Amino acid sequence: MRRKMIILFGLAVLIQWIADAQAQDQWSWPEKPQNLQILPNDWPGSRLAPVMQGFSRALGVRCSYCHVGEENQPLSTYDFASDANPNKERAREMLNMLGSINDHLKKIDPSGPKRVNMWCHTCHNGRPRPLTLEEVLVETYQLQGLDAALNHFDQLKEKFYGRGVYDFENENTLNSFGYSVLNNGDAAGAIRVFKMNTEKFPKSANVWDSLAEGYLEAGDKDNAIKYYKKVIEIDPNSQNAKEALKKLGQ
Repeated sequence: MRRKMIILFGLAVLIQWIADAQAQDQWSWPEKPQNLQILPNDWPGSRLAPVMQGFSRALGVRCSYCHVGEENQPLSTYDFASDANPNKERAREMLNMLGSINDHLKKIDPSGPKRVNMWCHTCHNGRPRPLTLEEVLVETYQLQGLDAALNHFDQLKEKFYGRGVYDFENENTLNSFGYSVLNNGDAAGAIRVFKMNTEKFPKSANVWDSLAEGYLEAGDKDNAIKYYKKVIEIDPNSQNAKEALKKLGQ
């Protein structure tokens, strides 16, 4: 009998704990949201909800990107009214900018049957910061090094390929990034990038020319000659490769 009572008491405690946890996790859009500054401050939560969800989708982020709260924690623990997260003020300024752009667009006669309307997804397209692929790679390289930049390239390709967000099928992206690395005095790193580009675009004379230049900057004349000759195989009219080979005694 005593054992049965202990079990029942334990079940009661467990049920109460679950109920308390569920109550803590419950969250709904407030009837009167607080601290609205750019959006109309008389909007009810039901009007605010689709706008906030639209921001989230357009930038590919969660609530914690702009609000005070921890990712994967209940929304009931967030302080949505707080301005402590600097991204919130950035978002406000972006909304101001968006309104200004659309005001200017109204002054332009539309070139098609429907006037263009700018919205967050027009530029962001699922990215918090709408940088070009080359800009993302350069930034990652400067902050974290080449390995991180090349890994980031693969991650972005897996996530965004085919969505029209980044141009993965243009040889100039990695080629320009390689020259950014080269101009940073990192010839060995630039060679890695140029090699990666030759694997992706083996029929392009330009990418082999860049690889040859990388080896030349690294002081490896043998490989420079080898790859300048590769350029000539693909494009017999390449004046740059011909002049480089002439200077190298070929």
